[in-house]
Amino acid sequence: MPKTGFEPEVIYEGIPASPGIAIAPVHVIARGFSAPEVYEIEETEVAGEQERFRQAVELTKRQLIELQSRLEDLSGDNERGIFEAHVMMIEDRAVVERVLGAIASRLQNAEYAFYAVMQNFLEAMRRIPDPYLRERTSDIEDVAQRVLRNFSPDNDSRHLGPDDRHILVAYDLAPSDTASMNRRHVLGFATEQGSVNSHTAILARAFGIPAVVGLEGAVIDVIALAPAILDGYTGKLILHPTPETLERYRKLSDEKAQVRSSLEAKRGAATETIDGRAITVSGNIEIIDELPLVKRSGAKGIGLYRTEFLLLNGEEMPDENHQAEIYTRIAREMSPHSVIIRTLDAGGDKLPVEPLTEPEPNPFLGWRGIRVSLARPAMFREQIRAILRASAMGKVAVMFPMISGLSEVWRGKEMVRRCMDELDKEGVPFDHDMPVGVMIEVPAAAICADLLAPEVDFFSIGTNDLIQYTVAADRVNPHVAELYRPTHPSVIRLIKRTIDAANDNGIWTGICGEMAGDIRLTPLLIGLGVEELSVGPQQVPGVGQAIRSLSHAECAAMSDEALRHNRSQGVLDLSLNLARKRYGELLD
Repeated sequence: MPKTGFEPEVIYEGIPASPGIAIAPVHVIARGFSAPEVYEIEETEVAGEQERFRQAVELTKRQLIELQSRLEDLSGDNERGIFEAHVMMIEDRAVVERVLGAIASRLQNAEYAFYAVMQNFLEAMRRIPDPYLRERTSDIEDVAQRVLRNFSPDNDSRHLGPDDRHILVAYDLAPSDTASMNRRHVLGFATEQGSVNSHTAILARAFGIPAVVGLEGAVIDVIALAPAILDGYTGKLILHPTPETLERYRKLSDEKAQVRSSLEAKRGAATETIDGRAITVSGNIEIIDELPLVKRSGAKGIGLYRTEFLLLNGEEMPDENHQAEIYTRIAREMSPHSVIIRTLDAGGDKLPVEPLTEPEPNPFLGWRGIRVSLARPAMFREQIRAILRASAMGKVAVMFPMISGLSEVWRGKEMVRRCMDELDKEGVPFDHDMPVGVMIEVPAAAICADLLAPEVDFFSIGTNDLIQYTVAADRVNPHVAELYRPTHPSVIRLIKRTIDAANDNGIWTGICGEMAGDIRLTPLLIGLGVEELSVGPQQVPGVGQAIRSLSHAECAAMSDEALRHNRSQGVLDLSLNLARKRYGELLD
């Protein structure tokens, strides 16, 4: 990277996916092959780094020629063209000169300069309409990875590796990537793909990590180690910020910190409205490492433990004993508050429970949620037994996801009864009155909520899926993201229908989807009659303060008007106007 100190400020505009501000160097990762570590070099080291590149290319060339010779011995001349093409790729003069030039202009180590050049080339190829040319990217990735392996390892302490604080820039991130990233070092991330409603964005908000999505061309254009600001409020990635820009964002960051500090002072305060209606605010968690965050947030329990993230470390769920240990630890640490454990909700945009022989044509309407558990009774049995064993150590409830009708509820409850009988015979203690609930996230479940309510102890509305299934808009598809509207009249009517059915049958209703943490919509949800809001740990203080600032009677009158409204924006405006009136300082 040139060290002139006069690089112009560059602003990339994307979509804000998680609020916050991060100020740090950028670290870029691309698709297809692994990024090497990156570090700066002095001008006097340029020639040496260029020579390292030439040596790595020469070694790769010799290896490919040797592979070509072996292949000829095995299969004749038919396949020799594969490696001849590979050799031609790394000898291409344009590529070689571009890498040599990148080393000199970026003043970065040879392997990263090579990686950056190849990454840009590959991204350009992926965007070519011709399918044949796009398919050739795998060949280039293979050769590029081989060249990278042939560089000499360098243990220079100047390297920027994953242990340094940085802003991550990537083409896309899977939910598992987001859940497993080191949040002490990744201060924020920006991606070319994704939407504000993707599970990756949801995790970013839960973790309190600033995130921006939809930054077209960022992976190609951004240079690693460039100083940057990530603005998760307005969706900007600013490279080489001017001193004035830095000062402005540092001031904004300080102001937001003051708001957070004032909320911290009220942590643990009762979350009830001005006119005395109590609303439970609990936390959502993906991994057990989030427990300290939930406890510090002041959350009154865990309203959603997403057990599919137990799949992060392998392709199968842990065995019963391992699961029981995890669930028991959570129950003990959250006592005396309750913990709602959702049974495995794999599939769709989430982690797969097992590799499929063929990709599903429509995974969102396919093998996911309770359907997987019922189809894998041995796995389901182990999970239910583990949850029951944990119920002896604290207040634990179980919740079934993706319910679409009564038969699934009955089959799920039958598994619970069967496991209770087994544990009784074995003399293993558990809570015989452990609550059993279901998620309302399929329109069919909301429409027949009056039939489901007598069979369960509570409802938890998963608004993320309920919205996408109701309006038929894939929430992770940017082409239809504008259609994904939480305040669509049909959505709020389904929520109201669910709550009314629960009230008529003496059970409570919570919301554990993204709507629960959106304080623009808190007045609407309270007015509709929700009794629990389960949100990301970072959102707990703000949601709690929003509740304490509102009158239930005022919210109910507003929600009655919202239910008569015929436009999504009109419903949002009603709720947002009341939110601004009561706690405008909390809104981003």
